[in-house]
Amino acid sequence: MDRRTLLQAGGGVGVLGLLAAAGVISPELALAANGRAGFDARELDAALAALGAQDAEAGAALSLSAPDIAEVASAVSIEVVSRVPGTDRIAILVAKNPFPLAAVFSFPEGTQPEVSTRLKMAESAEVIALARAGGRFYMAKKAVSVTIGGCG
Repeated sequence: MDRRTLLQAGGGVGVLGLLAAAGVISPELALAANGRAGFDARELDAALAALGAQDAEAGAALSLSAPDIAEVASAVSIEVVSRVPGTDRIAILVAKNPFPLAAVFSFPEGTQPEVSTRLKMAESAEVIALARAGGRFYMAKKAVSVTIGGCG
């Protein structure tokens, strides 16, 4: 580790420590411990269970946009929009990735639950979007074929 990297890392930890000590943010948020459930799961069913979404139902009010064919697996564009009232969380999973849970986004009340991101895919697979609203999960799926390189 070079000096610059060490100073940047130390400065970031120091600022988070000061904010936590001052009560501005909780220690859990400072350490990014909140919302980790599912990211360590190596199978799709385990990731769904960690999120509490094993009984997710298909919902027309949740839309998932992804290319049919992604030419570069390291940057697959994904867009998820939830029109389910009260959506407070959107998760994106890739069925055949070594760790299926790719991202989780939280939305405060009154916020438009809409996400646009890029994912890394190990191979051609089904991309799954989940939206949580009122304690229930809604699901949308899309098969994406990748042609060059993956994360596997």
